[in-house]
Amino acid sequence: MAERIDYFEVAKEPLKAMTKVEQVLHESSIEFELREMVKLRASQINGCAFCVGMHTDLLRKKSVPQEKLDFLPVWEEASCYSSRERAALAWAESVTLLAETKVPDEVYEQTLDHFSEQELVDLTWCIAAINTWNRMSVAFRREPEKSA
Repeated sequence: MAERIDYFEVAKEPLKAMTKVEQVLHESSIEFELREMVKLRASQINGCAFCVGMHTDLLRKKSVPQEKLDFLPVWEEASCYSSRERAALAWAESVTLLAETKVPDEVYEQTLDHFSEQELVDLTWCIAAINTWNRMSVAFRREPEKSA
């Protein structure tokens, strides 16, 4: 598929704002590996090849075990994820698919078992941000970057 509008060039002010959001999230209470796994899972759900490639590469560079990358689409059936990671992934899926899930109370309660209020808000901002990036990249068919 051909890339459409280069939104990085056309909308520089919103891009600066989103970049600032990412900088704030980088300093948030959510650890890097978990933050990136949540971004990767949301990107898989949204079918964003650009973001899947980017977040997979970031996790590989941080030496995240390959099995965590391999089994992410089926995380509920894999034993390699901690209970905290499972809670974050369930929350990420519910928030990403909110039109379908309405973010059930059960998922909310399970997530609060593993995250403080601050962490849950930070995690949710992370999910909201990646969903924005996914929608822009899919809508404008941003091509995945070539691996080095």
